[in-house]
Amino acid sequence: MKQINCMVAQSGGPTAAINASLAGVISGVTKSQKYNTVYGSINGVLGLLHDHIINLTEKFAGNEKMLETLKYTPAMYLGSCRYKLPDFLDDDSAYIFIFQKFEALNIKAFFYIGGNDSMDTVLKLSNYAKKIGSDVRIIGIPKTIDNDLMMTDHTPGFGSAAKYIASSILEIAHDTFIYAVKSVTIVEIMGRDAGWLTAASALARNEYSAAPHLIYLPEVAFDKDAFLSDVKRLLETTDNVIIAISEGIHDADGNYISASTSSTDTFGHSQLSGAGKCLEYMIKENINVKVRSIEVNVLQRCAAHLASKTDLDESFLLGEKAVLLAEEGITASMVTLSRTGDNPYTVSYDYARIDEIANEAKSVPLAWINEKGNDIKEPLLTYLRPLIQGEVPVSFENGLPVYMNVSHLAKGNAPMNQL
Repeated sequence: MKQINCMVAQSGGPTAAINASLAGVISGVTKSQKYNTVYGSINGVLGLLHDHIINLTEKFAGNEKMLETLKYTPAMYLGSCRYKLPDFLDDDSAYIFIFQKFEALNIKAFFYIGGNDSMDTVLKLSNYAKKIGSDVRIIGIPKTIDNDLMMTDHTPGFGSAAKYIASSILEIAHDTFIYAVKSVTIVEIMGRDAGWLTAASALARNEYSAAPHLIYLPEVAFDKDAFLSDVKRLLETTDNVIIAISEGIHDADGNYISASTSSTDTFGHSQLSGAGKCLEYMIKENINVKVRSIEVNVLQRCAAHLASKTDLDESFLLGEKAVLLAEEGITASMVTLSRTGDNPYTVSYDYARIDEIANEAKSVPLAWINEKGNDIKEPLLTYLRPLIQGEVPVSFENGLPVYMNVSHLAKGNAPMNQL
């Protein structure tokens, strides 16, 4: 008979697939012969520290339609945070409070869905649990559009963001091609340290469009003179040049090509802004041509209406797998995906130790980038193509997608007619 409970939280930047993993955890607990209730911590570990917790089993149990809606809802149903836990050797007060909350609710498994910084939290909680001899299983569930987590073939959320980027580049090409004038369009895509998502822009190429004509990733140092030379060369034979760049492109000395790097987040990462605008100014100052820059920004991570079915299905199964691992006694680990085939595309689900993942980042292999550093090679396209396959059955009402009500997260965001 099920007598013990578990808890789940979400952290870091949102994706179109992170709620699918949450739905998978809820589904896994519903099927479990070990766990009775799954609680949700609102705004990551801050929900535990601020006692902001909801009963997900009570809300979703027996309601498959609601669980399906959650799976296809963008962003994070439980909200997020970018809270960095201190080292417990310096200050263990937060850890004491969290594990006291676990004990009060009879929590024996904690699932944290997130990216690199979230896995740092998983590592710290795991180490503290080991120190005090706690039997709470701590398991990370991956997500990030950056696709830069170690020990997994790819990360949930990346495939959907890649699908959106490739679709947007194709649509931008159609828009640009209508004018018979020389022009340059620069599309800035998220990716501070890894260029996976920018590389996915190459999926837009087809029999009538070579856009993006140039691709610049942070894995290779950006050279201003080579860049301008690339653009001038293309303009000799092409009216409309479309360029995809990562927000984190930098010069040979490591200086970001960005309008602003003056601030950092709580994990010490530079807050980048305006790489596309910088390149726009470079072209304006050196080439007499019409030029504009587009910063895709949050659209690439919240476009659930254009999500990859492959991505969401895998995300859901990773959530279920996390519950199974906890039942088996696995802890201090992250659920992983291993690719077992490209054609047909197949994967298997496993786990890896969190100390091999946290605070590390997976870059695009240099072997998959061309020698000039302005494009990618075919093996990377082979890697990318399966991840964007399939369309999700989003329901519509009054012409708009139907998503989960997240009023439990909103403060002051009610429509004026409801105030």
